[in-house]
Amino acid sequence: MKKSVPKTNKAPARKRAAKKNPRVLIVTPEITYLPPGMGNMAQCLKVKAGGLADVSASLVSALYDLGADVHVALPHYRRLFHIDVAKFINDELRVYKSKLNTSRIHLAEDREFYYRDAVYGNSEYDNPRIALAFQREVINNIVPIVKPDLIHCNDWMTGLIPAMARRMGIPCLFTIHNIHTCEMSLAAIEDKGIDAAEFWRYLFLKRIPYNYEESRNNNLVDFQASGIFASHFINTVSPTFLEEIVNGRHAFIPGNIKNEMSQKNQAGCALGILNSPDPSYNPATDKMITAKYTPDTSAEGKIKNKRMLQDKLGLKKDDNAPIFFWPSRLDPMQKGCTLLSDILYRIVSKYWDDNLQVAIIASGSHQGAFRHIAGFHGIQDRVAVWDFSEQMSRLGFAGSDFTLVPSLFEPCGLPQMIGGIYGSLPIAHDTGGLHDTVKHIDARNGTGNGFIFKTYDANGLFWAIDQAMEFHKLPNHIRVMERKRIMEESLATFNHSVTAKQYIDIYESMLKRPLVNPF
Repeated sequence: MKKSVPKTNKAPARKRAAKKNPRVLIVTPEITYLPPGMGNMAQCLKVKAGGLADVSASLVSALYDLGADVHVALPHYRRLFHIDVAKFINDELRVYKSKLNTSRIHLAEDREFYYRDAVYGNSEYDNPRIALAFQREVINNIVPIVKPDLIHCNDWMTGLIPAMARRMGIPCLFTIHNIHTCEMSLAAIEDKGIDAAEFWRYLFLKRIPYNYEESRNNNLVDFQASGIFASHFINTVSPTFLEEIVNGRHAFIPGNIKNEMSQKNQAGCALGILNSPDPSYNPATDKMITAKYTPDTSAEGKIKNKRMLQDKLGLKKDDNAPIFFWPSRLDPMQKGCTLLSDILYRIVSKYWDDNLQVAIIASGSHQGAFRHIAGFHGIQDRVAVWDFSEQMSRLGFAGSDFTLVPSLFEPCGLPQMIGGIYGSLPIAHDTGGLHDTVKHIDARNGTGNGFIFKTYDANGLFWAIDQAMEFHKLPNHIRVMERKRIMEESLATFNHSVTAKQYIDIYESMLKRPLVNPF
């Protein structure tokens, strides 16, 4: 006979559980900003290499603003954080450390991070060392201190942590921002201070293991595949990129990663969530552009920025000249810059009387090709090539009419979103995050936000530029009205609150309870 439990014993237990907000630990190698209330050094801890930093920042801030018990684990990049260690040698250093230790910011300590000039290294041996040092501190020190109810890991540099979380029974979300990975033996992992024997069964090994002993030295662990395999839920940074991976659209995706993502997707444990730009990308508040403007004042504001852009780049002065802006790194493998170089002179020549101009403000291996084309044809007043700088890039968005994003593949992409926010309409290849964020414009019906081409070749891009020029030749009042609409829609859609809300929904689903108790 089942023994009954007195009602008086049940109610207090529910009440005690209800008081405790779930504790979330976000593990990330980079972040753009942190809420001031999270710790006395929160505003110093800024380190960015890509979109992961922005997503981490928006998520931490949204959770903190909601009153959630959110914690963040970061490598202690002393030099990148611009912390003068000498300044804190004596009492100040002790106070600084003690305050950090009682905050929600948890810095992984290792000399591997202290004197770095960049988040990631250039060597195939450099990044694995950074990843192992970071994960060792998270596994051995930070998780035991925080005692999280849920862990959110990001990319291969945190790929071992989901296996530890699975072993401990802690729900874990793993976000795939980029398809990079690292392979290493269990022995090499353990030599760096991580007791992988505790959770090795939850790691993804290159071949099926017979036992731990025979696999320790010669059965490599795939970090990214391990994160996907061991986590309870995964997400990519756009819905279409997830679909493309599981459907085998990209040959460069390793089979291990594709198969594990497919398994998670079939189990209903995978989702795509779009990134969003840093909130500082807003022409109404951007201090780096010549003239601030809103959707209502974009006509005047963009002309002022266009004049400054033309002046700085040495382009022909013409308020009516259509400027096509290239903002992405000049990577010929992914970003589609070879498509543009193949047709560069053709588009300038075809629209010579319109003074069509191309502003390339980006660094990368293909930069020399653009310089050569401009110099050979003597069209430097129509085609400008500058090394990337944050200020010039922002001026590029503010002063241009169109933003070029013809990537072969794109996990998410931010330039097309930023372009819409600044009223520089995106021209994009129909793939990944670009498919999810750019819809072909129909000015007559007031729909769409850019120009998208489906066939990935130079003629496809040429066609999209032709479409953009047709838009440019519409009556001015129609262009102004459409740009205003697109700017307003972009500001409402591509922002951190929208992104964070989707992550919070996943957290609550994994926890099976609200993230923040309203009482």
